[in-house]
Amino acid sequence: MKASDDIFSSAHSSPSILDRAIIFATEAHRGAFRKGTRIPYILHPLEAAAIAVTITGDYEVLAAAVLHDVIEDTAVTEAELREVFGSRVAELVCAESENKRADLPAGDTWRIRKQETLDALRVEDRREVKILVLADKLSNIRSIHRDFRALGAALWERFNMKDPDQIGWYYRSIGEALESELGETLAMKEYRRLVEETFAGGVSWIGGVYE
Repeated sequence: MKASDDIFSSAHSSPSILDRAIIFATEAHRGAFRKGTRIPYILHPLEAAAIAVTITGDYEVLAAAVLHDVIEDTAVTEAELREVFGSRVAELVCAESENKRADLPAGDTWRIRKQETLDALRVEDRREVKILVLADKLSNIRSIHRDFRALGAALWERFNMKDPDQIGWYYRSIGEALESELGETLAMKEYRRLVEETFAGGVSWIGGVYE
């Protein structure tokens, strides 16, 4: 952990921005559920923030973790986020947002959207963005790992991409892109383990090295 990331020692903002982000995101995601479940969607960004806080105490980053899906999945705009939370939080959320191409079927655009995410992440130099990506994807793989154990192959039917090899490719590629910056964090170690347990039988990733 870098000295600048010491828990709650950040010079950036105050706890109030996190409180406001939680209220804002709860309203933005009201009535939404996780794919194929009745789990309120807001629990995902809250879990992402709980993961992020194991790496950083920067309240603006934690607020961005709570807000990370509001542009991508709700009617909230970048301009609105800038007005309410400031430029830094808005820019962090935008960096974690896909171009959904809402006019096209999600399954048809899945591969290009994920490739765009990976291409951007591979040249990203902001540690804060990488923390947000890890927090988001670790929350996701926790859910996938748990539900795969319960449902088996039927799980993949709930997603836009139904091929587990493609989903495994994406999660492994995310891990590879984050390894050099965050590989020693507990969150990254958990991510690595859950990806391998979920997508066993594909390419082996041991200690951040693909074999």
